Amino acid sequence: MDAAQIEQVRRFNRTVAERVGVLHDHFLGGDRPVGAARLLWEIGEEGQDVRRLRERLGLDSGYISRLLRSLETDGLVTVEPQPRDRRVRTVRLTDVGRAERAALDGRSDELAGSLLEPLNTSQRARLVAAMAEVDRLLTAATVTLEPVDPAHPDAEHCLRSYFAELGERFESGFDPERSLLPDAGELRPPRGLFLVARMHGAPVGCAGLKLPAGAPAEIKRMWVAPEARGLGLGRRFLAELETRAARHGREVLRLDTNRALSAAIGLYHSCGFEEVPAFNDEPYAHHWFEKRIAAPE
Repeated sequence: MDAAQIEQVRRFNRTVAERVGVLHDHFLGGDRPVGAARLLWEIGEEGQDVRRLRERLGLDSGYISRLLRSLETDGLVTVEPQPRDRRVRTVRLTDVGRAERAALDGRSDELAGSLLEPLNTSQRARLVAAMAEVDRLLTAATVTLEPVDPAHPDAEHCLRSYFAELGERFESGFDPERSLLPDAGELRPPRGLFLVARMHGAPVGCAGLKLPAGAPAEIKRMWVAPEARGLGLGRRFLAELETRAARHGREVLRLDTNRALSAAIGLYHSCGFEEVPAFNDEPYAHHWFEKRIAAPE
C-alpha cells in the first residue's frame, strides 16, 4: 500500500459517509442514529442472538447493549434469554419495531434513488457495477482465517457441508468411510493443522494441512461455502497453507482432487501446482498435484 492508495480510500469513505447520511444523529430522517437503525435491519423477522449481531456488525458488547436497551425502552424490540442457555440472549422485533423498520426501508429506497437520479443510464450502470465490486472486495477483506481444533463445532460444520456437496457433485456420490480421510490427530499440531474461514463470525470455509515426518506436506479437505465463493478465499487458503508448510521445513506441497471439481483444478494450476503421478490410493481422486515451495523470507 502506498500513500496515494490510503488517501483514495479515505476520500471514498468521506464521500460515502456524507452521501448516505451517517453524519447525522437522525439517520434517514428518523429518530435514531445509524447504529440503532442498522440493528433493526439486522435483527430480521426471525430474530437474532445478540452474540451473532455483535459479530455481524463488529460492535463491542457494551455498545450493542446500550443500543438494544434504547430500542427495548422504546418498545421496538424484546431481548430474552434462551431457555436452554440463559447466557445466550435473543432479540426480536415487536410490531412497533417492524413498522419502524418498514419506514426505514422506504426512506432507504428513496436515498438510493436520489444517488442514481442525477446520472444518465450509462453512469448509473457504471456506478452500480462499481458498487458491486467494492462490496465484493470489502466483504473479502472481512473474512478471517484461524487455526482451530478439527473437533471445533465450526470445523465440523464445514466438513459436514463439504461432504454433503461432494455427495451431490461426484458421479459416484461420496462416502467418507471409503475416502482416505485424515484422522483428527493428523490435523492437530505438531502433525498438522486445520484452518476455518469466518465471515461476520460464521464459518464459510476450511482447509487442513498434514505434516507427516519425512514426507511432503499435504493439503486436505479444502472447501469454501457457496455464499463465500468469488472472494478469493480458495487462493488465500492455498497461500496460507503453503507459508505454514514452508515454515515447517517442507519443500513440497501436495494435494489430490476429483475431476468433477473443475474450478478447483483451474485454481491449482493458476497457483503453480503441477500434475504428477498418483501418490496415494484415494478412491475419489483423479488428479494429483505437487508444488515446490521455499521457506519464507
